[in-house]
Amino acid sequence: MKRNIAIWMLGGLLGGTALLSSCADSLDSDKYFDDRRTLESVFTDINQTNGWLAQAYSFLKGPLADVTTKENNGAGLHCFADDMYYGDRDPNRGDNYDYMNSYNAFKQGDYDENYGSAAWINAYKGIYQASIFIHNIDRNIKLTAEDREDLKGQARFVRAYYYWLLLRRYGPVPIMPDEGADYTLSYSELSIPRSTYEECAEYISSEMIQAAKELKSWSRHNENTDAESMVRPTKGAALATRALAYIYAASPLANGQLKNGSHPAGVTDNVAKALVNKDGTPLLSLTYDESKWARAAAACRDVMECDAHYELYHAGVNNVDNRTTGYPKTIKPYDDGDFSTKNWPDGYADIDPYLSYRDLFNGVVGLDNSEIIFSRGYNSGGEWHTSVDGFVTHEMPNTLFGFNCHGLTQKMVDAYYMNDGTDCPGKDSEMNGGDGSERRQGWTASRGQYPASKYPPLGVGVSMQYAEREPRFYACVAFNGSYWWNANTDVSNHYMQIFYWRGTTTSSSESNVTTTQNNGYNNTSYYLRTGIGCKKWVNPNDWRTVRDGNDYSHIVHKWEPAIRYADILLMYSEALNELTSTYQVASWDGSKTYNISRDVSEMKRGIRPVRCRAGLPDYTAEEYGSVDLLRKKIKRERMIEFLGEGKRYYDLRRWMDAPIEESIPIYGCNVLMTANQKDEFQKVVPIYSLPTVFSDKMYFWPICTSELKRNCNLVQNPGWKYND
Repeated sequence: MKRNIAIWMLGGLLGGTALLSSCADSLDSDKYFDDRRTLESVFTDINQTNGWLAQAYSFLKGPLADVTTKENNGAGLHCFADDMYYGDRDPNRGDNYDYMNSYNAFKQGDYDENYGSAAWINAYKGIYQASIFIHNIDRNIKLTAEDREDLKGQARFVRAYYYWLLLRRYGPVPIMPDEGADYTLSYSELSIPRSTYEECAEYISSEMIQAAKELKSWSRHNENTDAESMVRPTKGAALATRALAYIYAASPLANGQLKNGSHPAGVTDNVAKALVNKDGTPLLSLTYDESKWARAAAACRDVMECDAHYELYHAGVNNVDNRTTGYPKTIKPYDDGDFSTKNWPDGYADIDPYLSYRDLFNGVVGLDNSEIIFSRGYNSGGEWHTSVDGFVTHEMPNTLFGFNCHGLTQKMVDAYYMNDGTDCPGKDSEMNGGDGSERRQGWTASRGQYPASKYPPLGVGVSMQYAEREPRFYACVAFNGSYWWNANTDVSNHYMQIFYWRGTTTSSSESNVTTTQNNGYNNTSYYLRTGIGCKKWVNPNDWRTVRDGNDYSHIVHKWEPAIRYADILLMYSEALNELTSTYQVASWDGSKTYNISRDVSEMKRGIRPVRCRAGLPDYTAEEYGSVDLLRKKIKRERMIEFLGEGKRYYDLRRWMDAPIEESIPIYGCNVLMTANQKDEFQKVVPIYSLPTVFSDKMYFWPICTSELKRNCNLVQNPGWKYND
């Protein structure tokens, strides 16, 4: 039966109780098709069929991207938790200040129910676009049966992936009818309530299993293909997304309190009891089920043992000191008597941990590597490309025509280990007392007590607090006096030290450094509030000619690591660590059964590769032997490993650590001090211009009031208004 597309879509919209806009063309399908064409004409033409699927993918960009500066006028909000901050949207702007889009409003939950609503709307647009494709692709007999099945698998993946993004951000959501509903019924008759968290996780799991059966490729890293094909989902990506949904469903927010009482008493009940459907159905579990951790571990193991053969990216030893182009000579990692004696993948004797981590994010490595499991690319409609470019330019200092305002907190700096795997002296001492140790004093010099040559990659005039840190620290942290590259051929200095204290740095006989532009406090928004910047995503060949305007032409393209293998490995160890019993769990395709337990050798399968690639020793036997100690270690490892990737924000919420961690005041350097007061600059102080609090309503994003009005059975998240 032929059915007009506009009618079909309207039925779909009403079937979702108008979760989207009430008009049929809100699906944006008119980008490829006008409403007079029938489904039959669309799905019997190869180009139009491909165009429909491309449109289903298209809603993954913008507000649904993991790393972006396009959401809400300049800040990819879920990249900023207790580790990072942004500072170009606060009262110091000096122009038309928009409080609603400021860091202060975001961190204090001081925004309304319509803030960021595009994520909800776009996800459901993509869900319906993919659903129509799934039910009509078999009409296209011009494609082979194998091609039709693969395309159906792609559409099924992207539909389930939208549900995963919704679940992570909003909590439990309505699962829409698989086919269009009767559009002649009233809104109230078609209203669909929210499914429970467990139902959403199981739906994502079942759909991803089916997608894995339909998709033809396990991974893209062995394929010689074009950029568009590289971002298509694979069997491995489907199984990895399933693992993500299961680890979230096992975590305290959705799974009651942990038995060992490691989370604040009553916190879980407060949230879970408040989030119920109108018929009284709890949407979050009120009781703890340990088997959910075993289920999540088995899902991770499906990825670890699948035919994709994933592996962490690693770069070989660099024996040439080419620091001016961004490739300094490899700094030999710590001699731990273990990793230091073996080659990769068993050790780090033949790799450069600094480049292995840095180059995975800055555009040097393409998607054809063995670590990236799924990516939305860098050029989807130009959105991802310009988004990361925007992130990079917000990190770059004024001297390099950047906005100089995306920075790190002192807590993040202290999270990084020393190069021997120990804590930095004075770790967290100003925030919660620390361990009683004191921060390192003194400065590197061309001659004297701390010669810079003995503390690579530090230059002259740098605080000893930044010496002898782990490789990921130097790949990510733009500390005061760190080096930046400038590939602009019109400048003579391609390797410059950047300082963040107040006032312009002048030449000195000791440092021999001249800064011609102020990168410290300057009474505008273009300074680092903590005096500590971020370098993650920055390529040595990134440069600009002006700060204002869209000058991205010399910014190297970067791929988005939406899901990477390091995440699967650490989630596997995290899940195993919570088990007290042994579970038998079938693999995704039922071909085998896993024995899942808190097995130290299995936990090491997840932890050791990440530590090894980072150039750090493995954890101690004591740490592996203690559930509480290892949990803390894994959480810290995730904080470091996934900086700026949109993970920390959601990790703190699923662990229910946000009420504590996001309420600790933000600390940093005393940026009001000048170079002549450098010892005072380096003293760690609270940054009152970066407030941070947490309330229960900030566990989940609000559902916009227009959607609540259209669906009489849709309940709001706790703490947010139900309607205007």
